[in-house]
Amino acid sequence: MSGTTTKGAWRLQDVRDNILKGEWITYNVSNDPGTLWSWGYNFFGQLGDNTVTCRSSPIQVPGIQWTEVSGGSYHTTARKSDGTLWSWGYNNQGQLGDNTVTRRSSPVQIPGTQWTEVSGTTGHTTARKSDGTLWSWGNNGIGQLGDNTLICRSSPIQVPGTQWTEVSNGGGNHTIARKSNGTLWAWGINNGQLGDNTTIFRSSPIQVPGTQWIEVDGGGGQHTTARKSDGTLWSWGYNLFGQLGHNTVTCRSSPIQVPGTQWTEVSGGTNHTTARKSDGTLWSWGCGIQGQLGDNTVTCMSSPIQVPGTQWTEVDGGGQYTTARKSDGTLWSWGGGIQGQLGHNTATCMSSPIQVPGTQWTEVSGGFRHTTARKSV
Repeated sequence: MSGTTTKGAWRLQDVRDNILKGEWITYNVSNDPGTLWSWGYNFFGQLGDNTVTCRSSPIQVPGIQWTEVSGGSYHTTARKSDGTLWSWGYNNQGQLGDNTVTRRSSPVQIPGTQWTEVSGTTGHTTARKSDGTLWSWGNNGIGQLGDNTLICRSSPIQVPGTQWTEVSNGGGNHTIARKSNGTLWAWGINNGQLGDNTTIFRSSPIQVPGTQWIEVDGGGGQHTTARKSDGTLWSWGYNLFGQLGHNTVTCRSSPIQVPGTQWTEVSGGTNHTTARKSDGTLWSWGCGIQGQLGDNTVTCMSSPIQVPGTQWTEVDGGGQYTTARKSDGTLWSWGGGIQGQLGHNTATCMSSPIQVPGTQWTEVSGGFRHTTARKSV
């Protein structure tokens, strides 16, 4: 992410990844890994506060030195600066990775060390290690774990291949991952979201056409969006609400370009997409019936429309809502809010950005109806 601050060895992998994305990194020794906060739906303990009480404003997750977080539909996974990985929430399919199917309302450690990235979704989780290997666990009924089987796993199992540099799980039970040579690979369910010009389900990685990929997001539903090193944005998969951004509602099974250039980040929600440009502006498209596009309407859009505001530095799409961060450390959210997932201390939907309480936010991740964010200390 543009403007990301780093400290010491714990951020070296992130520095490398961002350099590969062509984005600037500022080194700041005062910005330590920090605290973790969550809000929204909590019936399965996905907020991690050792309760099942829903929250409409941020509450702290136990522990410190958190460096990354990823929200699944009803579970959460986060990484610490020592390379350990922790998870909590719903665990009916082993998606917590602790070798059980027991739900957890506070963080429990996942086996292994040297974890450098994690992505969670509906019923499975995928994570990357510093040696470039990729590991997955949870539901595997459609091959979404990528291990060439349909066997569910409650602890990490390795995905074939090496030199993995990024991974993103889609809410539609698929996984997309990038290698250091700029190629993109996908597996799992396939209604077009694998991008291989077929609708054949895959239980092991298959290459997506194209090269020079530098970022990918599996979306919260059945579509995928990815960015190339030339600043272009591409999407494929389900498109009933215009979430591919091509000014049509035609589904695609291979990458097609989204209008515009200078894209620097993208994140997909269930049926909508939000992306950031290098000038700090934010753009969205797709389903807007709960205000998740942030343009002060409840209208669906099939091509990018600008979200009010400037100096956006990070965006993450939740189920039917969006959360984004600004360069001043403030956090903003909009869209569906009936479970408190917007963090405004209400259960009200919002069609334009409204600020989440607190400052010094450094990362945010939206689940289906809950949000988790990290602060600096």
